[in-house]
Amino acid sequence: MTEIELSSRDGVATITLAAPRRRNALTVAMARELIDAAHTAGNDPAVGAVVVRGSGGHFCAGAHRDVLAAAEEDPVGSGPYEDLGTLYESFATVGKLGVPVVAAVRGSAVGAGVNLLLAADVRVVARDARILAGFTAIGLHPGGGHLLLAATAMGRQGAAALALLGQELDGEAAFRAGLAWECVDDDEVDERALALAAGAGRDPELTRRITASFRRTVPPSATEWEVALEAERASQLWSLRRRGSLRGTGGST
Repeated sequence: MTEIELSSRDGVATITLAAPRRRNALTVAMARELIDAAHTAGNDPAVGAVVVRGSGGHFCAGAHRDVLAAAEEDPVGSGPYEDLGTLYESFATVGKLGVPVVAAVRGSAVGAGVNLLLAADVRVVARDARILAGFTAIGLHPGGGHLLLAATAMGRQGAAALALLGQELDGEAAFRAGLAWECVDDDEVDERALALAAGAGRDPELTRRITASFRRTVPPSATEWEVALEAERASQLWSLRRRGSLRGTGGST
């Protein structure tokens, strides 16, 4: 059963994370579906913008616990290494699309879910949304280019508060910090995100030309993001190995 839904109307493609029973936490298979959906939307010349949203009143609760458990058990194995890479690739694919991406954020966005919303160009968040990096709370180093993406969205101090100090943001705080373009009531989030995307959907050809210029001239560039992905991957794998060792010796993280 698919856990990523793709629809298109009036020049706007909507990608919906559709695993509400686990608050849209990403499995490896789901990340692959997200990559495929993003490529499909990006390669459709009739699409001028993409909206990314979650079903069931939540955006994304991060990487599924099974992905982390497998990586913790064998952090240097080819399987876990590639699986983490697939999750990373899903954020990067969304962030490098040739059309603008709007994230519609309701409910919780945690860990990898924060990376996904940070990959979007514009974010609309609910007032009562919960945005939490959450990596350090479970003994993990951030991954997926999180530090670069957070600093690009909120500046150095905002990234430090989110990633280093583990601060949680609601919608109002996210708006004040520059993480969100708009903060609205929960039942208005999807409608507002689609309304923003509609402007780009009216002339996809022009929008794609402008977006190409935007991607080339406004950081993070593709090169910077790739550097951040690789820099964080090694440290995240180290933290997974450390977490597994601590569990084995009765320690805590």
